Amino acid sequence: MHALEVLRTRDDRPTEDHVVFLDGVSWEDYERLLEMRGDRSAPRITYLEGTVEIMSPSRDHEGIKSYVGRLVEVYCLEHGIRFTPLGSWTLKERPKERGVEPDECYVFGTEPSDRPHLAIEIIWTSGRIDKLDVYRKLGVRELWLWRKGVLSPYVLRGERYVAVKKSKALPGIDLALLCEHLDRPTAFDAIQDFRAAIRPAIRPKR
Repeated sequence: MHALEVLRTRDDRPTEDHVVFLDGVSWEDYERLLEMRGDRSAPRITYLEGTVEIMSPSRDHEGIKSYVGRLVEVYCLEHGIRFTPLGSWTLKERPKERGVEPDECYVFGTEPSDRPHLAIEIIWTSGRIDKLDVYRKLGVRELWLWRKGVLSPYVLRGERYVAVKKSKALPGIDLALLCEHLDRPTAFDAIQDFRAAIRPAIRPKR
């Protein structure tokens, strides 16, 4: 079976990412958890209205998120799009009772921003907190959810996310094509092959 088909048909019940849920957690306790964790990128801690999810990502989870991030960056470099990668930037708002740490996130352009323009979440293990519900009040313009080999973009409209066919943050990117390159044996191969695939579509500027 092809590697992409394996991703699309795999059982994503909670057996790989280590996930713990805590209920009835105050905002102060959530912030203490963040303080104890420190500046490390894992475990990733999500807070939603008194529920905390503590997730230690598996090797495969981290591999997929890194490949997706590197290919987004290749796309930006090939198209002359200025970007700042901000990894698992902790986004939180006490009045909204929400806090989250993306797998990857980006600000595009040169203007400073207090929120990423794009956040990416890898759903490698099912049964977790609904990330759309967490992000929708945090002001992140666009969220991509990867699950079973497919990247689905959502755009913020008001305080809800709407599924869209194409990214608004990176309008020209072909997310299906990007996902086709996640099965390469190394990031080097994924980057080289994806760059070769998108270059013919780039027309020289006049």
